[in-house]
Formats: sequence, C-alpha cells, structure tokens
Amino acid sequence: MKKALAILLALVMLLSLAACGGKNDAPAQNDTPSTNEPASTPDTPAPAEPADDDVDYSGYTIRIYSNSNSTERTTWLINEARDAGFTISIDDNSVISGDTAAIQAANENKDGDILFGLNETRWSQVVNGTYENLSLVDWTPSWAGDVGEYVYPGQAYGLVIQNVLMLYRNDELGTNGAELHFDHWADIVDCGYKWYRQGKVGGTTNANINSAMLYAFIDPSSPAGGISVDGWKTLWNYCENGEFTGDSYGFDPLNRGDVQVATFYSSSLYGKIDAAAEDSATPLLGALEPENWALVDIADGTYYIAEYIGILDKAGRSDEETAAVKAFAEWFGSADVQAAWGEEFDSYPCNTAAANILYPSGVPEIYTLKNFALTKVDGDTTYAEYVAAHSSEWTNIMTNLGFYWADASGAASEPDWNSLDWSTLTQSAE
Repeated sequence: MKKALAILLALVMLLSLAACGGKNDAPAQNDTPSTNEPASTPDTPAPAEPADDDVDYSGYTIRIYSNSNSTERTTWLINEARDAGFTISIDDNSVISGDTAAIQAANENKDGDILFGLNETRWSQVVNGTYENLSLVDWTPSWAGDVGEYVYPGQAYGLVIQNVLMLYRNDELGTNGAELHFDHWADIVDCGYKWYRQGKVGGTTNANINSAMLYAFIDPSSPAGGISVDGWKTLWNYCENGEFTGDSYGFDPLNRGDVQVATFYSSSLYGKIDAAAEDSATPLLGALEPENWALVDIADGTYYIAEYIGILDKAGRSDEETAAVKAFAEWFGSADVQAAWGEEFDSYPCNTAAANILYPSGVPEIYTLKNFALTKVDGDTTYAEYVAAHSSEWTNIMTNLGFYWADASGAASEPDWNSLDWSTLTQSAE
C-alpha cells in the first residue's frame, strides 16, 4: 500500500513542479494523479518547499512541543524541515510522552514556538486560556479553507484526523467466521471472546479508548464525573477480565493470536498490517481488503479527535523570528507536506487537498465510521466537549481506584461501589 501511495504522491509532485517551472509555490488543490505511472519513483516523496525561497529561515531554531512525537516522526520532521530551510527542535517520546506531558512542558518551559498534535480537549483549553503561560498568535494559513470543521479560527488548524478502532480476528484464532456486532463499545465485556486492554491510565490513545467505553453511561447528574456508577463497574470489568501482556496497544497481541478482540488507533493501522508478518507466525493478512480480521460493527460508531497546529505567542521573539515560525507552520500544514506525512505514517489528513492526493479512489473504511464525539449529549454540548469538561475527574477516579494495573499480581481489589465518596475520588490524590 505504501509503495502505491508513494507512486501517486511522487507523480503529483512532478506534475506540480513542471507546471510551476520547477518550484511549488502553493499547496496543491484537489490534485488528480494521472493513470500513467512513472518508470521509477522514490520510496518517500519529498515535501513541498517553503513558499518564499528568497528568505533564509534556518538561522532561528523553532521550538516545537507535540505528543505526535515518536522517534520516527521526529526524525522525519527534523530532516524534512531542514531540507525545506527550517531549523527545528522537538523532543521525541522518550523525553515527552503523551498530550498531558507535552502541554505541561510547553506551559512550564515558556520557550515554545509551535504546538501541534494534542486533540480538541487540550486545544479548547489552550484557546480558552486554561494554561497561564500559553497563548496563541492570530494566524490564518493559506490552506485554512481546506480543513473544514477542524479549525479554531485565527488560532489553530487541523492536521490529522484520528479515531480509535475495535478489531477482531475472524479466522480460527478468532471468531471462526462469526461477525461481531455491538451496540456500544462497552459491550466488549460481554462478547464471549478474549480481549486486550491497555496497561495504564495516561496517554492520548488510552484516554480516547476510555472515552469510547464510557459513552454509553453518560449521566450529567452523576457525582461520579458525569458517568453512571454502572459505567465505572463496566470499565473495571474491562480491566479485570482483559488481557495485558506489556504491549503498548492491542495490535500486536491480536496479530500474534493471543486475543480475539483488541483496540487500536487509526493512524498506522494499514502500515502495521502491511508489516504484520514480521512479528508473527500467524499474522493479520490484507489491508485494503482484509482477509482474516475486521472492524467490530458498533452501532454507536467511534470516538474521533483531530490534531491541530497553532503558533505560540513567545515572549521576546522578534518579528523576523515570528515570520520564520509562521513560514514553518504554513509549510507543515500544506497539502503536499501533509500528504507526505500521511503516506509515511499512515495518518489521514484534515487537509482535503492532501487527502485527495493520498486517497484518489475514496476514503478508507476506518474513516467512514460514525463519529459520536460530535453527538450532542447534554443540551447543546457535544460528547467531545463533555469529555473535555470531565476528563480530569475521570483520570482522578481511575488513578485513585487503581484502574489499569500493568502487573496482575498487583491488581487492586474491586471497590465497594455502594460506599464510595465520589467527591473525593474525582479530586487529584494528595
């Protein structure tokens, strides 16, 4: 799949360069690749150049904070930015891991120029001034109109759409051909199959899985963080009776056949399946046409987030330095660069022009699922907004009660649900 996408991307860029006399001055708009493939193409297409080649931005080191910072992503971005004329500094996830760590580091260090990744929960907090040292520069990129609803006008703009998925094997190591249909994510605890669960409370993907699991138990009147006690009982069941073998997420144990059902995130799924045989004697097969796995059909749909980019208002930064930061943000969010990022890391861009480059034949199935993050759940409040309002309470409840133990020998005892002091449990432990 990645080779085919690389061919399409390379051809689009060759056509764009030819049309511009060798220079790509603007983001691609709804590019449609030719059906005539070139004889050979590079494995990874080169992103677009900065808009203004006459300005040297490399003298200023742009400090970036992000939770989209695996070693592969940071290495790619540093190298591609350098080739495009920018010097950047970004920590990988051995230094900063997860959205909470990224936003706290940016707030405490007060040296950031760019914030990208995170999700609506964190971005709404940044936009609304929750973090005393973080404010955003008023900024509108040329590609702002291509990201649709994923925008905080003048402040932050969508880069990548993510969602969480529930997968199952349908071969002899799974359901033996039986299809799985749930009403809610939480129905996994009654599915009759072995499932994999995460091993810690923190982390963006873990939080999104919890948001999906708790969706069926919304109760604005509940003192338990706006979730019914039955919801917390069900999540405890998910932890207590699920499998955890030390893997970061559920793809690897599902790929090995250790479990029949698992959760994973949309970004990187197809790439993981392409390489599944490298890590298993009985791997998951197929990508565009799955052969021995499928998505669990969940009537509710799934929980989506979008990752955004914004420019931080950094004290003491000169106008020339700010211009370099804006030029980098313009470059990084452009169609060609986001298409290259999406091809490299199997992510789906908010930028529709980039999506058209990556997927000229249509949207992949994993991005056609119903998005209950935008469902209204409490008056005019979307579920994403509801999550943002209660996320700290949920984290405190899970931490205080001992959810998601990594070692079964250290598992906490199930609480006496009828005698809990929720007013205390929703507060951070001293």
